[in-house]
Amino acid sequence: MKKHLVLFVLALGMVASLQAQSIFEQKNDPYFGESCTSIMVAKGATTDGSVITSHTCDGRYRTWLTIEEGQTFDNDTTTPVFKGKLRTETPWDMRKVKQVGSIPQAKQTFSFLNTAYPCLNEKQLAIGETTFVGPEELVNEDGMFLIEELERIALERCSTARDAIKLIGELIEEYGYGDWGECITIADKKEVWQMEIVGEGPDKIGGVWAAQRIPDGHVGVSANISRIGEIDFKDKDHFMASKNVKSAAKKLGRWDGKEPFKFWKAYGDTEKPFKIREYFILNALAPSLNLDFEADEIPFSVKPDKKVSVQDVMALYRETYENTEYDMTQNLMVTKKKYNDDKEEIGVDTIKSPIANPWMGRGERNLYNELKEGTVEFQRTVAVSWCSYSEIIQLRDWLPDEIGGIAWFSFDNPGQSPRIPIYSGATELPESFNFCGQKRYREDAAIWQYRKANKLATLAWQSTKDDFLKEVAYFEEKGQTETKELEARIEKLIGEGKQDEAKALLNRYTKDFSGATMLRWKELEEMYWARFGLGF
Repeated sequence: MKKHLVLFVLALGMVASLQAQSIFEQKNDPYFGESCTSIMVAKGATTDGSVITSHTCDGRYRTWLTIEEGQTFDNDTTTPVFKGKLRTETPWDMRKVKQVGSIPQAKQTFSFLNTAYPCLNEKQLAIGETTFVGPEELVNEDGMFLIEELERIALERCSTARDAIKLIGELIEEYGYGDWGECITIADKKEVWQMEIVGEGPDKIGGVWAAQRIPDGHVGVSANISRIGEIDFKDKDHFMASKNVKSAAKKLGRWDGKEPFKFWKAYGDTEKPFKIREYFILNALAPSLNLDFEADEIPFSVKPDKKVSVQDVMALYRETYENTEYDMTQNLMVTKKKYNDDKEEIGVDTIKSPIANPWMGRGERNLYNELKEGTVEFQRTVAVSWCSYSEIIQLRDWLPDEIGGIAWFSFDNPGQSPRIPIYSGATELPESFNFCGQKRYREDAAIWQYRKANKLATLAWQSTKDDFLKEVAYFEEKGQTETKELEARIEKLIGEGKQDEAKALLNRYTKDFSGATMLRWKELEEMYWARFGLGF
């Protein structure tokens, strides 16, 4: 009986997730493309001197991940290029996966963390991703490369952001870009760049792209909107672009050749280069700028009022705009009777409804608004319940590459889930990371070890929130504290030439840390069932 009830409640949560899923699959849906958030923090803007890029994979994408080992190859070998891996169930699942071509293989490849959108290699090159969709008329499905395959090839072959941008540009020009408008945020130990890519139309094998560097000391954000504006072609330290970036816009009738050329205006298919997430994040980090949400534009990047820690970025990824004018739960208030010590009624308090939560599905929002118009105004929060996974990646040039890059990885809703440290030098991941939990409920998939407690907690979020977030904070602090000691041990082992022992320790730590979080989330799941079963 209990298991049936579990699956019923979780099914309700998945219905909400599937409602949200139409956001990504129906072009005429008003929220089409609202699928990812990437925050970038350049060197000089972080508290510890690291460079940060990040990514939430918001949507029904695969949640299995592996570490692909670097290899050496003979001359005249090729590597296949695929379409369809974003929604597979395991690394060996080739259903609906299609090989669309091949390219010459590099003589040597680097190992990398193979998430749905590959994100970190052994040389501390990291990539985040957000889709900005762009005009449908620019898409050429005959182009060989989708964005995730471009990311894979770059991570296999490059060690710097600039080299990755150049390689991706060359691959697009030679083999064609077959995806919608995409932004990838590419970082190395020194720099972080924002690269935006679109097709060149159905009759042209190629593509158009521009890349802009987040200046030292600044932060930037990409959240499903083209953000690159005017390109200073003379400033090669901060700008790169395809040779056809202006000519293609003119040929396609997307720029008249007279007004100042802005990439987002020509290719972004948007009225202005920001919405709520870009505004909220940049305003939160630089409140002294008094950014205006009603403005036509806001800066591409900002200098934060104070330096940014990785914990600050983690907090931004939990953001639901609570206690601001954009809080979707602000009108969900109820009255509660007050009693004295003698249990005599002495008045009422107005409190937020215990069931109010910022991750309401469309059906729930519609119900509240039907009962009273204007109760809930939808806002696209940073943390969403339909997130597959997310990572916040730090790159640190003062440490050996094996431990300099660290991906703080989480499954499911980033507003609720703990973050697991995965190092650039790791070679193994826990067994449960091999299985995707998006197609069906399966207990061997890592995501379900978190999703069950997360979904249950939202049933009475106002009463579970404080204790729940204390658990998130505990593991966040645990990770920040323990990794300092771990890194010192690893650095010593590497200095002694004990690389194999160092990598074994890195692998073991990630497995132990993830195991501890899964056990605690299982305890939370059981605790909430007990509470709700008693009527709380």
